[in-house]
Amino acid sequence: MTPEAARRRTLWQIGLLSAGFFVLVSISVISLYLVNRARTDSAWVVHTIEVENQISVAQLEMRRGESAVRGYLLTGNEEYIDDFDSSDRRLGPAMQRLRELTADNPVEQHNMELMQPLAERRFDDFRQAIAQARLGKVEDAKKILANSRAVNGLNVIQTIAGEMRAEEERLFHLRTRSADQSQTLAAIVTTTGSGLVLALAGASLFLVRRSSRARDEAQRKLREINLNLEAAVDERTADLREANQEIQRFAYIVSHDLRSPLVNIMGFTSELEELRADIFGRLASYNRNATIQPAAPGPAVDADPEKDLSDDDRRLSEEFLEAIGFIKSSIGKMDRLITAILNLTREGQREFKPVPIETRELVEDIVSSLAHQMLEANANIRVEPLPDIVSDRLAMEQIFSNIVENALKYLRPGVPGDIAIKGRNKLGFVIFEITDNGRGIDPKDHERIFDLFRRAGIQDKPGQGIGLAHVRALVRRMGGSISVASEPGKGTTFTITLPAQWTTPLQGNTYG
Repeated sequence: MTPEAARRRTLWQIGLLSAGFFVLVSISVISLYLVNRARTDSAWVVHTIEVENQISVAQLEMRRGESAVRGYLLTGNEEYIDDFDSSDRRLGPAMQRLRELTADNPVEQHNMELMQPLAERRFDDFRQAIAQARLGKVEDAKKILANSRAVNGLNVIQTIAGEMRAEEERLFHLRTRSADQSQTLAAIVTTTGSGLVLALAGASLFLVRRSSRARDEAQRKLREINLNLEAAVDERTADLREANQEIQRFAYIVSHDLRSPLVNIMGFTSELEELRADIFGRLASYNRNATIQPAAPGPAVDADPEKDLSDDDRRLSEEFLEAIGFIKSSIGKMDRLITAILNLTREGQREFKPVPIETRELVEDIVSSLAHQMLEANANIRVEPLPDIVSDRLAMEQIFSNIVENALKYLRPGVPGDIAIKGRNKLGFVIFEITDNGRGIDPKDHERIFDLFRRAGIQDKPGQGIGLAHVRALVRRMGGSISVASEPGKGTTFTITLPAQWTTPLQGNTYG
């Protein structure tokens, strides 16, 4: 699968997950809203039914009161008076409850304003009729009832109650329809949302299965590639090891064979130097013999056999001597380079032996051995607590020695040297930092200083440009890395990262 296809598939998966989350949240919010709306509509429906029931309760109490009064007038039985009193006590609370239930509806409140006074006046007439009947004035009591029926009659009250029921019926239908719509919408939303969730789940399942197949295919190809890569790496490693060993043998042979002609050149140069003295001595002797001067008695002792040379011959003698000096200097430099190459070759053939190392003790021993150089350079070396390591001891000594000696060598003139060595553990590695306040290194030379026979900056110090190349080769061979941070005039920090528990040489006995 191409990176672009993998990116598109990842975007699709993220989009589906986002869409699923959005759908679920939307369904939850809308469903919650519709459920609350349906609950509210149902509550209003129940409220309407309760109002209608309360109207019936009020009407029932009024009928019971009238029936009790009529029964008392016809029979004179006092039990009817008890029934009337009971209805009279319940009518007031019933009317009050009805007024409270219809407080939200101005139409019903208007009807209550009409009905409640009529009911109260009618019950007042009932009380007067009962009082007249107890005085024996039954006919007067009947007249009171007849007059009350005409003015405050039950028919008028029933008409008002009918209007109230009609209003509640209208509200009941409206509220019932609204509740049904809310429930229907909730069902639609739930069904639609469930369908969307199922569709998204199906799409996600499809993508997951396709991703799984692609992953399995990629893993299969990766296993094949790994097998081929391991074989190729083994083959290339063997080729590189053989080539490296061949290069080392070639370097050893070349360096060894160069010594023979170098020795011959040095010998012939010495003979040339002796020959120069003889030639120019003879010229001086010829010049002395050519002059007309009596010879002094006794043995002649000439401190400078070339003092009688002419100016041209003397200048030629000096140029001859200077040329021989250049030749001898070049021979000495070449001899040192050949020696360095031979040492590098021998070091590359040495087998590393990882052992536990107390790093601070090792560094302090190196610092002690550099006490004379520190005194001459007016420098101080601070060794902070260092983590211990399992590595090759000789390689560690060479690494620290080279870097610390370079720090002492390239301090700024007139500035007291301050060199700090510190370290820390991190994720199975040990990180060492050697910091100085020396002359610094130009950033463009940060890589150059690790190349063989390459040096940076002003070449005013002895050296062949081998030390840091040797350090980097040792660090790499032990499975680590080295870097430098520096600016001119601001000092230098070398950072060395090595495995804390290095137990297996990564490159066998080869160098580099």
